[in-house]
Amino acid sequence: MSRYVDGFLLPIKKSGIEDYKKVSMDAGKIWKEYGALQYVETLMEDSNKSEWSTSFAQYVKPAEDEVIVFSFIVYESRAHRDEVNKKVMADPRMSPEAMKDKTMPFDMTKMAYNGFETIVDL
Repeated sequence: MSRYVDGFLLPIKKSGIEDYKKVSMDAGKIWKEYGALQYVETLMEDSNKSEWSTSFAQYVKPAEDEVIVFSFIVYESRAHRDEVNKKVMADPRMSPEAMKDKTMPFDMTKMAYNGFETIVDL
């Protein structure tokens, strides 16, 4: 069964991990409420370099006080992703008014985001 995945890569301040977890838990609940199959946030723990690959850290270039987050949201299909995201963005909890007093625990200009078609799903 093929799935569609939105993937995110971003640095966050090490001191902001707990704040990020709270924001992510709140956001994840909303995405799941509207049909996302899975919502995952991970912290990079191993930044191994090898002669044949480049680490995420080499791309993101986090500051000394930052750690890299790799996140993904899983959907049934791209159409399902578009449907879920439309509902999420229309939710009052995600409105600019609801967010105006909240501080994002990361710099959104450093976040990379893309949608991915699944080609292997074992």
